[in-house]
Amino acid sequence: MSDLAEVSPELLARYDSTGPRYTSYPTAVEFREDFREPDYLRALERADAVGTDPLSVYVHLPFCERRCVFCGCHSFATTRKEVAEPYLEHLLREIALLAERLPRRRKVAQFHLGGGTPTYFSPGQLQRLVRGFAGYFEFLPKAELAVEVDPRVTGEAHLAVLAELGFNRLSMGVQDFSAEVQQAIGRNQTREQTTLLLRRARQHGFAGINFDLVYGLPAQRPEPFAQTLAEVVALRPDRLAVYSFAYLPMIRSNQKRIEVAAVPDRDTKFRLLAMARQAFVAAGYQAIGMDHFALPADELAVAQRQGRLSRNFMGYTVNPGDDTLGFGVSAIGDVRGSLAQNEKKLAPYYRALDQGHLPIQRGYRRSRDDEIRRDAILSLMCNFTVNRSALEARYGIVFTDYFRDSLAKLEAFVKDGMCRIDAEGVHAIGHGQIFVRNLAMCFDAYLTPRQQLGRPVFSRTV
Repeated sequence: MSDLAEVSPELLARYDSTGPRYTSYPTAVEFREDFREPDYLRALERADAVGTDPLSVYVHLPFCERRCVFCGCHSFATTRKEVAEPYLEHLLREIALLAERLPRRRKVAQFHLGGGTPTYFSPGQLQRLVRGFAGYFEFLPKAELAVEVDPRVTGEAHLAVLAELGFNRLSMGVQDFSAEVQQAIGRNQTREQTTLLLRRARQHGFAGINFDLVYGLPAQRPEPFAQTLAEVVALRPDRLAVYSFAYLPMIRSNQKRIEVAAVPDRDTKFRLLAMARQAFVAAGYQAIGMDHFALPADELAVAQRQGRLSRNFMGYTVNPGDDTLGFGVSAIGDVRGSLAQNEKKLAPYYRALDQGHLPIQRGYRRSRDDEIRRDAILSLMCNFTVNRSALEARYGIVFTDYFRDSLAKLEAFVKDGMCRIDAEGVHAIGHGQIFVRNLAMCFDAYLTPRQQLGRPVFSRTV
């Protein structure tokens, strides 16, 4: 693994730019308003025609009791728990409508409840949701069932129901144990709350537990962060993620409460990342992709060593379905080359379903060029390599001709020891694995025009 202490200030300044995280390609900023329900229905028809291949599924549960100041998720903050019931009813209606369009595609390899705060919903409501879904779709025997939980609101009954339903992956937000940082981000969560939930989850048989940390938060400083890292390592979750704080106050109105002066500068932020990587690797975790870590026996770690790691809207994964269905407000589906996003507001989402329509607000149909570049970008983001022969065989291209402009852009990274280009393809090496987003951007056909517009649509790559 690259030693981040060796990254010079000059190198950091050169590559600290804005760019996508590439959970999809093209990214959501390219979605078009003229892509509507009929377009998605045609994609679903094509998806059903391929037979019984398994699916990935994302279900968005958008409510939180309070919205954290740093949050970049699509969520609604309210203590009025009665809002959950009509949402659940419409969600089940959407599931039924989509199932009608997929009479043969009903097997699920990956199922993820995200938010918001999924455990804002009561244990009984979560049970109704999952059993309602299972009335239409079938979970494969080794399917990944994952849920995001908040230690502040997740109770014993939640864990018991989730375990009974077959959930085997649990991800909890930690961010930082520092009281100063928690005060700055509006999320007061004690170490004891996190520890208690971890212990209870273990008792209920959860073997795949992930902690989410964030670096670059307001008021975050190296010394207290080192203490957080030590405490996290001592708790020994199966997986860890350390995300870069995406400070975009012009897009996220809740972040306007954060003063620019409170956000760590570039050098400090990078030091926080270096500290996290060093602490986790020293504790025996394997670095996965650009910001994840897993114990060596974890399936993510095994998949990366074998070069078969994948990535989608749910993050890094091992065996996703070829198509992804998205349910709930703002959820995005990726079906047969079409990206489709649901309405982002509750009223139009409810209205569409009340009228018997899928609540598609916008989307995008990928071109052949998009598919080729998507494969290259995701391969680089997951396995740090772009396999030349695989792309040539799959698409009938001449790699060096097709990606002539991309390879030219990568030459700067080659000179800085971040990239190697050889007969096998493109490889992120050394510090290039940290700056892998920057390398992936060289394959992005949309990014340069987008950057020229000067709109702050992406977070910083460091």
